[in-house]
Amino acid sequence: MRAAAAAAAGEQQSSNGPVKKSMREKAVERRNVNKEHNSNFKAGYIPIDEDRLHKTGLRGRKGNLAICVIILLFILAVINLIITLVIWAVIRIGPNGCDSMEFHESGLLRFKQVSDMGVIHPLYKSTVGGRRNENLVITGNNQPIVFQQGTTKLSVENNKTSITSDIGMQFFDPRTQNILFSTDYETHEFHLPSGVKSLNVQKASTERITSNATSDLNIKVDGRAIVRGNEGVFIMGKTIEFHMGGNMELKAENSIILNGSVMVSTTRLPSSSSGDQLGSGDWVRYKLCMCADGTLFKVQVTSQNMGCQISDNPCGSTH
Repeated sequence: MRAAAAAAAGEQQSSNGPVKKSMREKAVERRNVNKEHNSNFKAGYIPIDEDRLHKTGLRGRKGNLAICVIILLFILAVINLIITLVIWAVIRIGPNGCDSMEFHESGLLRFKQVSDMGVIHPLYKSTVGGRRNENLVITGNNQPIVFQQGTTKLSVENNKTSITSDIGMQFFDPRTQNILFSTDYETHEFHLPSGVKSLNVQKASTERITSNATSDLNIKVDGRAIVRGNEGVFIMGKTIEFHMGGNMELKAENSIILNGSVMVSTTRLPSSSSGDQLGSGDWVRYKLCMCADGTLFKVQVTSQNMGCQISDNPCGSTH
């Protein structure tokens, strides 16, 4: 075909150059070329084995993995839908926002309805408060209400309110920043808040306990009171009284010194009847005596109206 076209073109050329064809000749030539091309179905055909062609798509293990990924995404979508429905039902989020709480740009979270919560863990610092003209009501269903931050814990129960801390605590007025109560013993002495008259503790370790010059210091216990000092115990006052339902025990490594007038009430001391003899029965009686320097010693009573003058008197001539 190409040879015939070249011969026809050679015939139309002259020594002076190519001969221009008319439009009819060009149309006939174009029609013949198109007819030849349309009738030649095997032009440019090359037989190829289909098994050697590159196959596209996911096949084998890749296809199974793709199916697993699709199923996993579907499960996550279902779980996300369930969580969204629960949040919508509990918090009641609507077109106008949340129905039970408000979120502010300052980080404030405000509850507008009665909320039922168990344990709340703040991320950094937390402040609990109410509206200016309304009371803040926190109720525990048969359980104490506990506020805890680190080692400091505030527990409110039916019959008591307790505060425990390993690092100390202080209460101050948020408006004036004045410290109302503090357990920082290193910077100042321990003082009860204004209006508090008594302090109930199980165990206290301090250097001294004092009261005002115009008021009494009363220490009361239901059971047993133990006062212990590593460097001694000194009790000073205008009048010191001990009222006990049981025994009083004084222990010292070196000595016990009582300065001032010492009076012992004999209303609780055992006494014999007027008819008994001093030496009758198995009773052995002693009299407590004191020297001028405060030394105490005992004298066995052998007769009525017996004094403290004995031969082995530790006071010497003074008694």
